[in-house]
Amino acid sequence: MKQDPAHISTIIPELMRAVLLRGHGDISQLELRDDVPVPRPGPGEVLIRVSAAGVNNTDIAVRTAWYAGSVQGADTGAGQALWTGSAMAFPRIQGADACGRVVATGPGVAASRIGERVLVEPIFRSQQPDGTLQFDYFGSECDGAFAEFTVAPSVHAHRVDCALGDAELASFPCAYAAAENMLQRADVRHGERVLVTGASGGVGSAAVQLAARRGAQVIAVAGESKAAALGGLGAVRVLARDVDPMSALGPDALDVVIDVAGGSPVGGWLQCLVRTGRYAVAGAIAGAAVTLDLRTIYLKDLSLFGCTVFGPDLFADLVGYIERGEIRPLVAATYPLARIGDAQEAFLQKAHMGKIVLEIGCD
Repeated sequence: MKQDPAHISTIIPELMRAVLLRGHGDISQLELRDDVPVPRPGPGEVLIRVSAAGVNNTDIAVRTAWYAGSVQGADTGAGQALWTGSAMAFPRIQGADACGRVVATGPGVAASRIGERVLVEPIFRSQQPDGTLQFDYFGSECDGAFAEFTVAPSVHAHRVDCALGDAELASFPCAYAAAENMLQRADVRHGERVLVTGASGGVGSAAVQLAARRGAQVIAVAGESKAAALGGLGAVRVLARDVDPMSALGPDALDVVIDVAGGSPVGGWLQCLVRTGRYAVAGAIAGAAVTLDLRTIYLKDLSLFGCTVFGPDLFADLVGYIERGEIRPLVAATYPLARIGDAQEAFLQKAHMGKIVLEIGCD
């Protein structure tokens, strides 16, 4: 039995159930195992018994080596396989969203943390000897949440106190942090006209809620069947995915574009922005290669923001929104860990709205 951590709440088993990513490829590369060693928390870390974990596009993009592709997204050969530009190390336990309880603490972490229900902030920051910051993505550069236990730096395991269930809480970290990062970077303000693409997905629906929380007038881009649900999240108007931006909105119709889709409409969204408008992007599922007229950007004094790594205070802000009930979860479906392949297939169908979540303790 494990006795290495500075403090443990109970006897920690030696082995756990986890899904291992064995290599790049299709779903067959995901292997459910019952004999994976339970990790031990090191200095400054906590051991978390995971109860629920969200499914994200990043999980699939890493598995299929999408980040290693050319700008067209067709070449998945050698090269970077992680969003940081690094090569992937196998086997890897994926999963960027984790909700669970602290069951042990490593050296330097108070035993009083044991028993806390926590959300894991999915981007870990560490200062290197040369003074630079290193960013590691939970479930990519290090093992993540698709397991019964995981370790995380104590500073990135945020206590959360609210009445929401574990599966509901697991829907927040990656999607809502990505959405809030775009809104913060674009400095979205009360009364501004904000367009959100991919609004029925996890990040998009989060952006609709978070922009409405700021008092923005939100225009969502999604399928017609999702219009009523998006209105309930705060959208004042819903546009079809295949709409021509200038025909639907016209010039000077938007203050901010929050884009999680990319693709051919990007140039049109820029034309719809007011002078000094802002465009923030954190996804390219509709296409990474786009055509832009640079004159639109410089003649209108537009600001463009690429958004991945968020600031050190953002996740704590997000937990505050959750605890005060200012945002709500949107769980489309739950699956047991053993059905991770079915969960990812459902995710790729894009028929759902919100998040798909794995319940780790279920069979």
